[in-house]
Amino acid sequence: MRILILGGTREARELAGDATGEHGLEIVSSLAGRVRAPVLPSGEVRVGGFGGVAGLRNWLSDNGVEAVVDATHPFAATISAHAAEATAALGVPLLYLRRPGYAEQPGDRWIRVPDLAVAAETVATLGERVFLTIGRQGVAAFAHLAEQWFLIRAIDPPTGALPPQHEIMLARGPFDPDAERSLLAARRIDVVVTKDSGGADTSAKLDAARERGIPVLMIDRPPLPDGATVVPTVAAAMEWLRAQARSGTDRPSNVGNRSNHSSTARS
Repeated sequence: MRILILGGTREARELAGDATGEHGLEIVSSLAGRVRAPVLPSGEVRVGGFGGVAGLRNWLSDNGVEAVVDATHPFAATISAHAAEATAALGVPLLYLRRPGYAEQPGDRWIRVPDLAVAAETVATLGERVFLTIGRQGVAAFAHLAEQWFLIRAIDPPTGALPPQHEIMLARGPFDPDAERSLLAARRIDVVVTKDSGGADTSAKLDAARERGIPVLMIDRPPLPDGATVVPTVAAAMEWLRAQARSGTDRPSNVGNRSNHSSTARS
């Protein structure tokens, strides 16, 4: 059974590693290509976009994909929506693997906001020295804020306009709790802006903010498509894949015979 994992996350890599060794499963992982030096999963890997819903639908058909696991970042709303449309058109089963969001704890001073625009409006009222940990995309939403100073942390340099007063820190998690405490103290951070991505790799900043009594602007996740099947762990995703293989579901009639492998490579 040929499986496409839409990846880029730790969970996607773990799932690819587990599923690649599973009898009866043939795994292809797809990365968007937005990170310069991504950590590659086990097995077959393709890098780059599909060209919208039609492109993804054609790729699934041409490559004989019989099930899809969307294990992308919780804020990768566009590809998640495209996956829902493309798989529905082909009758291909689709699973969303989403790690749980961050859990608010006693002492936290979280302010939840629905998107980047509201976060930019709100942060101006909360502090003057901002720790911005939203990734490289979306920083432009804060570019008009001339009164605040921003520490912008991302894996790769941000794209688009930047706030007039800023420092860029390029780093990849996991982040050490003591280092996060030291960072907030050394940069005199008085407000943190982050996305509700979840996961242990990046949660230390929230612990450090709690200890210092610093408010956190928490940007809510975009909703998944209606009717989505969602699991929170790699183990649950593996059980779903095994169930798909056991079911012996016939390949949809409009799915092809893997005729196009030009965009794939072995890692």
